[in-house]
Amino acid sequence: MDDRRWGLILAAGVAVLFGLLTIFAGGRALFGGAEARAAVGDAVAFVLWFNFLAGFAYVAAGVGLFLRRPWAVRLSVAILVATISVMIAFAVHLLLGGAYEMRTVAAMSLRTVVWGIIVAVALRDVTGAGPAAGNRWL
Repeated sequence: MDDRRWGLILAAGVAVLFGLLTIFAGGRALFGGAEARAAVGDAVAFVLWFNFLAGFAYVAAGVGLFLRRPWAVRLSVAILVATISVMIAFAVHLLLGGAYEMRTVAAMSLRTVVWGIIVAVALRDVTGAGPAAGNRWL
């Protein structure tokens, strides 16, 4: 198996694992008891809901990438764009003096970097449409 296929398998595995962990953690924070809600502190509701729902998309994208489906590349790009959009909205929330947890800043930054890497691998390995090849994946 060539290095590109291994890179795609790794990216797909990270997407699925990241998605399952996100669903579990978000579900616990949203639907758990008072103790679970207290543990999240000043979590920003729209960020928490976005991350929970995005976890399902992470799993779908990971499975699609493993199967080398072009729709999974588009979904991965959509996840990255949505994550950046929520991060911008979160920054506005911070600038307006909203309460937050520092771990949210770290988590959203990590999500953005992880999905940026997954998108780069997907563009290269599923479609062959890396940066020099234009937008053949659309």
